[in-house]
Amino acid sequence: MAFAENRRDTREIFDLADRFQAAWSRTDQLFDTIRHQAMLSKPIVFRHPFIFYVGHLPAFAWNQICAGVLHRPSINPRFDAIFSRGIDPDVDSGSCHAHPEVPQNWPSVAAVLGYRDRVRTAVLNSFDAVYSHSAADVMAEHGRVYHMVLEHEYMHQETLLYMIHALADEMKIRPRELPGYQFNPAPSRKAVAVPRGRAQLGANFDDLVFGWDNEFPALTVDVDEFAIDSLPVTNQEFLEFLLAGGYSEQRFWQPADWAWQRERGVAHPQFWQRQNAEWLYRTVFDRLPLTQVASWPVYVSLAEARAFAAWRGARLPTEAEFHRAAYGSGGEGSSGNLDFRNWSPVPVGFYAEDANGSEVRGLVGNGWEWTQSEFRGFPGFEPYLTNYREYSADFFDGKHFVLKGASWATDSALVRPSFRNWYQAHYPYVFAKFRCVESN
Repeated sequence: MAFAENRRDTREIFDLADRFQAAWSRTDQLFDTIRHQAMLSKPIVFRHPFIFYVGHLPAFAWNQICAGVLHRPSINPRFDAIFSRGIDPDVDSGSCHAHPEVPQNWPSVAAVLGYRDRVRTAVLNSFDAVYSHSAADVMAEHGRVYHMVLEHEYMHQETLLYMIHALADEMKIRPRELPGYQFNPAPSRKAVAVPRGRAQLGANFDDLVFGWDNEFPALTVDVDEFAIDSLPVTNQEFLEFLLAGGYSEQRFWQPADWAWQRERGVAHPQFWQRQNAEWLYRTVFDRLPLTQVASWPVYVSLAEARAFAAWRGARLPTEAEFHRAAYGSGGEGSSGNLDFRNWSPVPVGFYAEDANGSEVRGLVGNGWEWTQSEFRGFPGFEPYLTNYREYSADFFDGKHFVLKGASWATDSALVRPSFRNWYQAHYPYVFAKFRCVESN
């Protein structure tokens, strides 16, 4: 039995080593799109400068694996500390709470890259030691800590792209090879009835090799019948809302959302830009006429999505309704525009395989989907991540809301039915789409 266990662990270790190398390669490619002089810039004011994220990813790996499980002495205590955790933004107040305090002067890029490389070597040399702790440490069991660190890296690749998207054009270096854009017209949208039934949210702990604490325990809920849009709202549909005066009609906006958009002067989606008499759409590296991407899903904040839904006489789905529409009462999902298949949205309904045998298309991929559900733990929630107990609980504050599905920049490892993303209602930088529902 021990021999079989060792063989299995060896296979897992080889697989993990390959996954780490691939993840680091993608991370490095993303940082290569940022000019050196931009490393101290903050294109999104609520986040640290780019240099922080160069150090944060290896610091997280060190603090969780080498320090957290193996209790090894630090190779750079100062870097372990200053890069340990990012910013929790308060979008409404415009303030940020940093963990830890922001240093007066950030270390040089060369110094941080040297730290990164030493940590990467340490991670690749840690597998046998971590697996030897499997019986005594929940994070070592099944290499769980490695899956956590990898998924943390994948999530930050996407948030890093939010920042690169917002960065000034002259501060970016366009990759030599990028997929071409797709401009097909969108299929017709229709309301699809979803019958009353049960939805399983979350997962049982033993059913996943790794899951974040907010995914457990599994929760089965009854969901009343409802009708959901077959497709997400497109740029063209949202433009109709804007031209109809949607941003000026207080009756469509929740009170806090109205105060936010009035105070911040929000008059169009973050991804749109007005140039003379023409609306443009900002991709990561280009400006395209909005008319050309009319069939792409619109990316907006939850506040804007709620206002559009109210204009339509509808609402946004709950987390449980999303599950009913995407997975029925089971747990298998669909796929589409995700895992960097494209570096942009594609027209709604573009991939035939993302319908999963249903008339409701594009729930997973092409953009996260906003729900109206506040982010909170399921009954029986336990912050089990030994050295990251605050991961979810810090955000059970009534200000954060659940997003489901995936975007084009979401790694496939995160595309599981139980995975939950979350952001504040007034955070406009996410690759996040939405669709409307009505109660029957």
